[in-house]
Amino acid sequence: MTYCLGIKVREGLVCLSDGRVTSGNQVTNAFKSSLHGPAGAEFCVMTSGLRSLRDKTLAYLERDMRRGRPNGYASVLDAVNDYCGSLRRVAEEDRGALQESKLTFNLNAIIGGQLADDPGPTMFLVYPEGNWIELNERTPYLSIGATAYGKPILDRALTYDTPLRIVLKLAYLSFDSTRTSTADVGFPLDMMTYASADRRWRQVQYEQDELRQERLWWNEHITKLAHDMPDGPWLEALLPEENATRLTVVSDD
Repeated sequence: MTYCLGIKVREGLVCLSDGRVTSGNQVTNAFKSSLHGPAGAEFCVMTSGLRSLRDKTLAYLERDMRRGRPNGYASVLDAVNDYCGSLRRVAEEDRGALQESKLTFNLNAIIGGQLADDPGPTMFLVYPEGNWIELNERTPYLSIGATAYGKPILDRALTYDTPLRIVLKLAYLSFDSTRTSTADVGFPLDMMTYASADRRWRQVQYEQDELRQERLWWNEHITKLAHDMPDGPWLEALLPEENATRLTVVSDD
């Protein structure tokens, strides 16, 4: 399992992926997000699914780019279409062997960027079958992997007009909610941004200790918010008289 999140807002793109890889009882770290294409024509790919399928699909994509697209793609849609071609080729070659091993062909991908013919940053979700959907202003984010736990905060707080600085905070909190609720998602955390203002990718990897202050702040304040929430009449039917229950701050450290 993994958690990858792609967000498109007016100021640009945010890409987030956890770095934990689990195989049975073994836990390792690996990149699940990567940039492809020549300098100035790069696009991001994030994947969730079998690592072998990811590596083979991207190897085919890179090979085809070197042969036929040495200067990169004109649009992200062109890159998506070639990725889908590589994905279908891998499915034809490997699906039978996977089924014999009781495994599912389950590679999902988020692909985003802004290339020469793109009027603005764009982002696509590609399914294992090779079909896709595109982000729009009404649906400003896509996620793959363990998607349930980080979804509520995004649905409540994220809009297309949310400033990029706030988007980064919401993306981190979405990841933090996910890694708290499932053992298959965890640090290191890989984050990338593409700002419309300068059309430049930025990429940073964070270890758990580097975001300790933010984690403790969130734990403290979400507990305080629950404590400060006004008492409504609905509580009285469920509590004894003069109930003095107190909430305590819970730390994960």
